[in-house]
Parts: sequence; structure tokens; C-alpha cells
Amino acid sequence: MKTYQITILIFIAAGFLLSAPHQVFAQKQTKNFVYFELERNRIHDTSFLNNMNIVGAQLKYMWRELEPSKNQYALELIQHDLDFLKSKGKKLFVQLQDVNFDSALVKPVPDYLIKDHRYHGGVSLKHDTKDNVIINQNGYVARRWDKGVAERFFKMLKVLGEKFDGQLEGINLPETAIGFGESEKLYPEGFTPEAYRDAIREYMKRAKEAFPKSVVIEYANFMPGEWLPEENKSYMESLFVLAREKGIGMGGPDLQIYRKSQMNHSYKFLKAYTGEIISGVAVQDGNYEEINPMTRKRVTVKEIYDFGHNYLGLNYIYWCTQEPYYTNEVLPFLREQVKR
Repeated sequence: MKTYQITILIFIAAGFLLSAPHQVFAQKQTKNFVYFELERNRIHDTSFLNNMNIVGAQLKYMWRELEPSKNQYALELIQHDLDFLKSKGKKLFVQLQDVNFDSALVKPVPDYLIKDHRYHGGVSLKHDTKDNVIINQNGYVARRWDKGVAERFFKMLKVLGEKFDGQLEGINLPETAIGFGESEKLYPEGFTPEAYRDAIREYMKRAKEAFPKSVVIEYANFMPGEWLPEENKSYMESLFVLAREKGIGMGGPDLQIYRKSQMNHSYKFLKAYTGEIISGVAVQDGNYEEINPMTRKRVTVKEIYDFGHNYLGLNYIYWCTQEPYYTNEVLPFLREQVKR
């Protein structure tokens, strides 16, 4: 074949790829990050830094620490970690946290939101219920459906994006799953499942507007008001549809292979949208202790990786540091078996 014919074919193929919807998000390999959570100083660990198959660190930053007072932002917290990781050839993935999972902990939002009546307390208490009775309290979540609270979060996103867009590998918003029970009598002020769905969609759009260059991932594991497949309100599906339209990534906490509840919810959509959206899931505490339903034995790190890479087609896996698994199994596996 003549040179000019080959050139024409290359241009045709390139044009097809550029015009093909969503293909720009497909990646051939899964990038491995270590999820250090709030233990951000651990990015100095040599076992992390010297492992060439670990692309970078996923670090958690609480809303209240990034905005210690209204309109005052502690950007140096991220900048310090970013500069260090860059100097070591590693990348930073930020988890921007507006929720916690222990009601004994400090509320995750800035104090001004809690004290100013216009924000209705800034947070709502999450709880587990049985027969419409609260049996357990399990932390606080920002009132994401409250327009006043949401606008403050969006302003912080804008400030962060102006500073860090394109420098971060990515930023992810925390999980969508929150517990207020099934009875409307226990719902916080202004909350409905529909209002919450709309709020999460707005959070996704605003995050991508603030970070057009860096990867943006929404952690969507479960949505209040629906339970798939029995009670399908299309809440979860609407998030994935939006993600595909806007170039937003999707993922979630907990890489629990073949876990039925996840298979019916987030995993179902992550698999269906493989190659159409960027995706990333975190391996969190307890996941290394799961029983693989296929083998009926404790899951191995390789099985977790294969499930994420091959079955879900993940672009990112964020490995937690739960011991002894992190030192004895995760680091050796990533060092010896995963090829970038």
C-alpha cells in the first residue's frame, strides 16, 4: 500500500475515533493508587514511594479543614501533599469529604454552616432504622439537598478547581449512600429521595465544571428511596446517564467481588458503562476479609484486582492500608504482578 493511502486511512481512523461517542474515556490499564484516607503523612512511606506500580495516593480532605472559616480556604493542605508527590513521581487523587460515619466525631462541615440558621444546621444525622424506629446513629452528612449548603460546597469546588485543575490526577465526591430510614417521618427537613437525586446530579455537574481537565468521579453506591432490582426508581441509573453525557467518572467505596447488593446496584452500571465513562472503586477496610462466593475462601488480592480490572473494567483501584493485608499481600502483589 502506498504511503499516501496509509496516511488517508490513518486520518479516517482517527476521525472515526474522535467522533465515536464516549470512547475518549476508555483506558487499557487499571491505575493503582493507595488510599491513605486521612493519614496523609503516609505518602512519605518508602514502601509506597518505591513501588513503581503504584501511580499515586488517594487522600481524604474534610470540607471543614479546607474551609476553616467562611470564604477562607486552606489550599496549602492540598498543595503541600501535591508538591511532595510530584517530586517523587507520584500523582494525587483528592477525596473531598462532606460526610463521616461516626456520630462521636466532629461534624464534617465548617462551623459557620452549623451555627448560621440559614443553613439549617449544615448537616443531618444519619441513622439505621427498624420498623420505623431509629436503632443506631452512624455519623453526619452535609445537607446536600439544601440549596444554601450546596452553594457553599460549590463555591469551594470552584476555588479548588481554579487552583488545582489539571494538576490533580482527579477528585472524587464521597458515597451517595445515606440512611434516614424508610419513613418520611424520619426524614430531615427538606429531604426527599427525588430532591436528593437532583442534588447529587447537580454536585456532579458542578464538580466537572470546576475540574474540566482533571478526572472527576462520583462515588455512587446506593441511592436512598430505591433498592434494586425490586424498587427501581431510576435514581442510580440517572446518575450514570448524566455521567456519560458530561464526561464524569463513576465509582464507589468497597470492592467486594460478586457481593449481591453491589452487583444489583453500582457494579451493574459500572460494568454496563465500561469504556463509556471513567471508573474507580476503593478497596476499603474489611474488603480483604471477604469470602469469595466463587471459591468459598477468603478473597485474594489477585482476585480483587482481576474482578476490578477484568469484570468491572475499572480505570482506577484505590487500595486501603488495612493490616496485615496491605503489607503482606497488597504491596507485594502490586510490586511483582501488576504491569503498568
